[in-house]
Amino acid sequence: MTRSGAGARAVAPDILDKFRHYLRDTTGIALSRAKTPMIHQRLKRCVMEANLDSTEAFLESALKNPAANDALQAAVECLTTNTTSFFREPQHFEFLSQRILPALIAGKQGRRIKVWSAACSEGAEAYTIAMTLADERRKGGDFDFAVLGTDLSQRMVEKAQKAVFTHDQVAAVPSALLDRYVLTSRETRAATQSRICPELRAKVRFRVMNLMAQTYPLDRDIDVVFLRNVLIYFEADVQQQVISHVAQHIAPGGYLIVGHSESMIVRQTDLQQIVPTLFQKAGRK
Repeated sequence: MTRSGAGARAVAPDILDKFRHYLRDTTGIALSRAKTPMIHQRLKRCVMEANLDSTEAFLESALKNPAANDALQAAVECLTTNTTSFFREPQHFEFLSQRILPALIAGKQGRRIKVWSAACSEGAEAYTIAMTLADERRKGGDFDFAVLGTDLSQRMVEKAQKAVFTHDQVAAVPSALLDRYVLTSRETRAATQSRICPELRAKVRFRVMNLMAQTYPLDRDIDVVFLRNVLIYFEADVQQQVISHVAQHIAPGGYLIVGHSESMIVRQTDLQQIVPTLFQKAGRK
């Protein structure tokens, strides 16, 4: 068994630096030495599951063969921020329904509208997008749509695919949309849980994908990309690399939406800022 207080001892600087470099190279996330207490805290579960007595012992073992080490992947997942909520930064969904969607419908000529939720975590953003689009179609919009959510974490993708959320998580969903697209369990043991309705789930799919990859296995005619509140975790060079790669998959005339603290980060020549946080790619379909 692990000793009480497992992981609390200081990690040798060279081992910690090697892990920090691995984290940056594989996820783009840069953690300074000042974040060492956070690393200890978040890796507690990994250390205990490995039946080791310190963070240093865990990292030393995991880093011996990173490519074939599930424990190291688990450590990366523990250190990846997975903040998510429905209708987070609601103005963006107003942009989608009131500004972006009418322009896309006018130019689609019968093709589906494609939306990508990058760094989707457990899926709240992707399902919010789907609710917004489904409700506009219900009002008479003549279009079809598909939503893709991607995330680095296999665990988050699996949760997103299940589409099960607590009542607290769906509390931000407007009541009309809640009644229409969210199912509440009638079983006593699951009374605190809700699930996205099958019709909406059919419009959303998820896959594991790393934004640090050199190429993305995605279509290159995506109409709208939500890349929100993830760039802030990257260093400047990585930010521009990710934006460049993402832009390659946006259709001419398509849109990029970033978080409110990220507008100044986007410096891509073919992306024109329309309003803060909303960018449009040059060219027209």
